[in-house]
Amino acid sequence: MQKRKKRYRPNVAAVILSPKYPEKCEFFIAHRCDIKNAWQFPQGGIDEGESPVDALYRELREEIGCNEVEILGEYPEWITYDFSGTARGKCYPYDGQKQKFFLVRLKPDAKIDLNAFDVPEFTEYDFVEYDELFERVTYFKRKVYRRVIDYFIKEGLI
Repeated sequence: MQKRKKRYRPNVAAVILSPKYPEKCEFFIAHRCDIKNAWQFPQGGIDEGESPVDALYRELREEIGCNEVEILGEYPEWITYDFSGTARGKCYPYDGQKQKFFLVRLKPDAKIDLNAFDVPEFTEYDFVEYDELFERVTYFKRKVYRRVIDYFIKEGLI
């Protein structure tokens, strides 16, 4: 019997640096409305016919009410992950997501508004340094986040 090929939803994720960068390196994280103690980077699906960069700007506007960013870099590969059992049903027919990560810096006058849309994605946000980032973000995202951020550091983008 042949195993069914997994289907992954195309998705973008934003590693956001505060406007204080490069003087101070702080990462934006936000607390999800629908999952207790789940802090993460903004992310979201890529619509049909939409480029990853267009999806990045749209998702930032929808999730944090602000897409006033400067793109500093892009992770060269798509990263896939499978949904947990509870999420799989909500996101049918996909088994998980394939993500394209972007490194961006908020522009100096950017204003974050988590309530910009009818159904907020996040309840609160914070800017944290590298070490605190991995203490705060939800456990199953830590490995991927470290891989992506360490790549940006190695490339001299952070």
